Amino acid sequence: MNDRSVRVLSLIPPMTQLNTPYPSTAYLTGFLRSRGIAAVQDDLALALVLRVFTPAGLDAVKARALEQPEAQRSASVHAFLDQFAAYRATIGPAIRFLQGGDSTLAHRIAARGLLPEGPRFAALDVYEEVALGSGEGGGEDPLAWAFGALGVQDKARHLATLYLNDLADVLRDAVDERFEFVRYAESLASSQPSFEPLATALAAPPTLIDDWLAELTRAAIEQHQPTLVLLSVPFPGSVYAALRMGQTIKAQYPNVKIALGGGYANTELRELAEPRVFDFVDFVTLDSGERPLLALIEHLSGQRGPQRLVRTFVRTADGEVKYVNLSEPDIPFEDVGTATWDGLPLSRYLSLLDMLNPMHRLWSDGRWNKLTVAHGCYWKKCSFCDVSLDYIGRYETATAATLADRIQAIVEETGQTGFHFVDEAAPPKALKALAQELIRRDLQISWWGNIRFEKTFTPELAELLAQSGCIAMSGGLEVASDRLLTLMKKGVSVEQVARVTKGFSDAGILVHAYLMYGFPTQTVQDTVDALEYVRQLFEHGCIQSGFFHRFSCTVHSPVGQNPADYGVQLIPLPPITFAKNDIGFIDPTGVDHDALGIGLRKALYNYMHGLCVEDDVRRWFEHLPGKVPKATVSRHKIGKALRQLA
Repeated sequence: MNDRSVRVLSLIPPMTQLNTPYPSTAYLTGFLRSRGIAAVQDDLALALVLRVFTPAGLDAVKARALEQPEAQRSASVHAFLDQFAAYRATIGPAIRFLQGGDSTLAHRIAARGLLPEGPRFAALDVYEEVALGSGEGGGEDPLAWAFGALGVQDKARHLATLYLNDLADVLRDAVDERFEFVRYAESLASSQPSFEPLATALAAPPTLIDDWLAELTRAAIEQHQPTLVLLSVPFPGSVYAALRMGQTIKAQYPNVKIALGGGYANTELRELAEPRVFDFVDFVTLDSGERPLLALIEHLSGQRGPQRLVRTFVRTADGEVKYVNLSEPDIPFEDVGTATWDGLPLSRYLSLLDMLNPMHRLWSDGRWNKLTVAHGCYWKKCSFCDVSLDYIGRYETATAATLADRIQAIVEETGQTGFHFVDEAAPPKALKALAQELIRRDLQISWWGNIRFEKTFTPELAELLAQSGCIAMSGGLEVASDRLLTLMKKGVSVEQVARVTKGFSDAGILVHAYLMYGFPTQTVQDTVDALEYVRQLFEHGCIQSGFFHRFSCTVHSPVGQNPADYGVQLIPLPPITFAKNDIGFIDPTGVDHDALGIGLRKALYNYMHGLCVEDDVRRWFEHLPGKVPKATVSRHKIGKALRQLA
């Protein structure tokens, strides 16, 4: 048996994005094929959703819902049962429309006479307030402010998304309380020191969702006949389903080997000591998968002993977990090959429109080819980031010609010219070289990515990137406070971020800011001042979208490794045998960041819809007890910084 006789099947477990494939299997399949290894892939996250949202699937959901006592049924379940005939009749057409297969249906959906409407449609009441606030209300259509007279396709896609979210709520309330799009059973795996919660869930009788997933898993094995299955687990919300898949394979295809890897393993399973994990998989690999997979395939081919695996956990004959890591160099980023989406049903993904914001929608709307410009981060200093891990710390680039070759090959294979560069922080030098190469080749694509808002991104570079096809940029502003940005070692200032983002916006590039609250030593005053900066960035058109997330301390970050440097004390972790990532800490400021977060999110939602941008930021904290301090930042701070730029 040689390595060419090993047949590898890479699977995406539920749940991940519904609009485009998660790229890990495409990367690995392309790499393995470049080495002459038989490799195929499938997306069971998408397959599960498409299995559920069918007339037969809804029939099964209805049967489970009727088993609930009427008094225990949620509003979503009541609405579903009351309008079941309409749901059953429209689910097929709605899915086809969201897949882009029946565009003329948009007129009927937009008229709001076709799809049944459940509790999620209450959001339209909020949109009515938005319309009135913008001076465009007064009519009967609460979405007119967003879509006007001709935006029928987008309006219909938004309504169909609300319809699908109503059905997801029914699944959670009547079938499986853990069900969510993207975050399925997340709490069972996220920073869980013990495997016990997962073990209990996996030993329980299967839910209807579990039964469907088992069917799909068996079908994938029968179709592809692999000798090795790779379960790519990027997030905690895909761990439970991945292990259910492993359970099915172990029970019915005992000769098939299973390896688990991906972002979740790379961050949370680095100290894995739980033998029961290996009842569901045979191997757990860490960090970039190319080198561990080559070693594993050679091992399965009889060409390498088990003691010569690379970055791989196994269970020994005496039942102990052993980490095997023969020192071998990683595959250079230049040599990992071109990702392939061959085998993934690209025409069946669902373009959803969750939020009515032109930048925010990019994450759920459209079929984007995911690609990485460089491995790791060239900055790797931010104190909240996992800078000690390979996916951040090992920085490698490829030439612009190599990247353009990959882009060209992917466009030819998929027929899609949209790209999302999924770097931790795409380097400006590499983006400039790539933009020049795309322009030189007259390669017409649309692309967006994630960067640091550093001064190297001048207005001139922004114009060049726009000319090459850049439509949007996201980046971390984090806490908009120069004191805290310095403590974070972010390497930027608020005024610098304003100038860089304004340059992008002036070039016609949409800008999204990742925002943070609850960083060590952050006070209420810091939070109010940060929101004032954010308000001004929206006011001056520097950013169009943003997202506030609560700071979480991880054991792999500088804060987690040197807490005294940041004025906090870590809360000791319990004994760890399974997942280790987030760690609690005591901040002497004693600020109620959760309460502040309510106001921050409410403010940002309004700013993204163009509302209340002129208002005093204290209005968003009226729910807090006591007096909220006035912002110490001048209301003209950002405007002054931008005038200096001009």
